[in-house]
This record gives sequence, C-alpha cells and structure tokens, in this order.
Amino acid sequence: MDFGVDDLVELLKAAGEPTRLRLLVLLASGDLTVTDLTDILGQSQPRISRHLKLLTEAGLIDRYQEGAWAYFRLKQHGDAAELARVLLQAASSQDQVLQRDSERLAAVKRLRAERAQVYFSRNASEWDELRRLHVDDADVEAALLRLIGSEPVDALLDLGTGTGRILQLLEAHFTRAVGIDASRDMLAVARANLDKAGVVKASVRHGDILNLPLDGGEFDLITVHQVLHFLPQPELAISEAARLLKPGGRLVIIDLAPHGLEYLREDHAHLRLGFAKDLMAEWLTRTGLTVEEVTDVRPTKSGPNSLTVTIWLARQADADAVVPVSGRNSTFQQGELGNGAQ
Repeated sequence: MDFGVDDLVELLKAAGEPTRLRLLVLLASGDLTVTDLTDILGQSQPRISRHLKLLTEAGLIDRYQEGAWAYFRLKQHGDAAELARVLLQAASSQDQVLQRDSERLAAVKRLRAERAQVYFSRNASEWDELRRLHVDDADVEAALLRLIGSEPVDALLDLGTGTGRILQLLEAHFTRAVGIDASRDMLAVARANLDKAGVVKASVRHGDILNLPLDGGEFDLITVHQVLHFLPQPELAISEAARLLKPGGRLVIIDLAPHGLEYLREDHAHLRLGFAKDLMAEWLTRTGLTVEEVTDVRPTKSGPNSLTVTIWLARQADADAVVPVSGRNSTFQQGELGNGAQ
C-alpha cells in the first residue's frame, strides 16, 4: 500500500463510521443486496444506500447491477481493498454487534439457499440425465486440475459458471475470481453453493458471454465449461474471452467431442454436437492464442450414447511466458485420473 496523506485520511473517514464498518465486515463474506443489508442491520433503505454510496466512491466496495437488483461486495484487489482487509482483521470477532450481524447474515444466506434449492430441484432430473451421458465429473475435474498445474493465478474468470462448481474446485489456485452466467436462477444457485462452501474470494455476476461487462487484459486464467455447444457462434465467445486475458494468460475450454446424439438439439437446446480438435484450434489461433495441450477424457464404458469430454488449454502471447508444448495431445479413460492428479 502507498497512500498520500489526503487519500489515506479520506479512506479512513469512509470506513471510520460504525454502520459503514459493519457493512464492510458483512460485504467481506460475499455478494449482498441493499435489501439483505437492511434486513441484517435493521436500518432504513435510504440510510443503507447512502452509506454504500460513500464506500463505493471511496473504492472500498464494488457495486454491480443484475436486472432490478444491485449487488455489493468488498473490493477484491487494489490498495484500498488491502487497507480494508487490514481494518477488518483488527475488528474483534467477539464484538456483540458484529456477532449479531453475523447471526442475521447466516439467516439471510439460509433463505437464499432455500430459494436456490427450489430451482435446482426443479431442474435436477434434466441435469442428471445429461451427466449420465458423459464422463464422470470427478475425472473431468482431475484432468482440469492437472492441466492448470501450479502456475499462480491472480484473477480467474469462469464463463457460464452455472452452479459455481469451477469456482469451488479452483479456490486454492486463485486470489480472486468472477463467475458469469446469463441465467439469474443459476446465479442464485451459484451464490448459495459458494456460501455453503465458504468461498469468499469469488463473486458471480449476470452477463452476456459475447459482450462481457469487464475490462480487457484483466485475467490470468479463463475457464469455459460445457457452454460453447449452446452458442450459435462459439468462436465469438472465444474471441471475447481472449480479449480479457492478460499477456501470458491461459484459456481453458471444456466441452464435448464430436458425437451423433441428435436428440440433444431438441430436448436440451444443444446447437453444436461437439467440437473437432482442428476446428477449435483454428478458432483459438485466430484470436492470437497458442494451443498448449488438448486432452480427451473418455468414459470407461463406451457405447452409442456415451460422450467424450475434450479439454483445450491455450495461452495468450507473452514474450516472458512459459514456452508452450505446441499441439500436445493426451487421452484418458474415466477413472485413470485419480486423486493423485490433483
């Protein structure tokens, strides 16, 4: 941290008020709306909104819109965020006011989880049917972890985050993360799952994968998990993802290999029946990315309805980046990648 006297005084003024300090403590636990915060603190909406405005202007919290709702959370990076974390570490967890806030926050999160479960249960049968068609999730996740390796990840972006599973899986790898999804119902599920798992380094937002509300060159790692086969022009999503990568940043695409299950078009809105390796490589190369590795994860029992999952790892150009293993391919059977790969 490196503040001038005037800037430091303004930041301390912004945080140095009882309600605003309580708000910072609450927003360190994840995304919350004005309604959530008024329920927890028992103060009027105009009063809470005024405090949130001051904290936002001071650069201590982030605000983003999701339909009619505005969500807030503690800023995840920058000098102001680091100062906020120092202040929060100094706040006693035994303070009675903060303890009451924590209890009310837990009640708000329980209600959020119950609402999300209603949607999840309503659609569970469809998801279970699709899951039975291809490789077990654990094998795909093990292959993904092996590909990502131990290279540091400051900022992760998960496109089409769905239930937020990738954010949970990669929590130990990133400093901060954002998940984007077009479905507000799925975002509710993802928030509930992140709450349950205690993941506070990640947030989820509503957005269009083809027109993301994010600055370019911001992320070290971007994941796109089982999303592209729903898009009429997947190459546009790849181009948008490439725009958001830092120099030397990596893009990981997890999707289906080519298959012939036509009913997935009608019953499950699949617009693409998998992706050939050469086509995906062409799209990635066209956006300036270099393919480092391509991995097939095959089911143990092959049959007419079994699907193979392919994982592509590509990197944005950077003179100082690790030299890529160009065109390397590998194939795994379900179960071949056990816990040791993690």
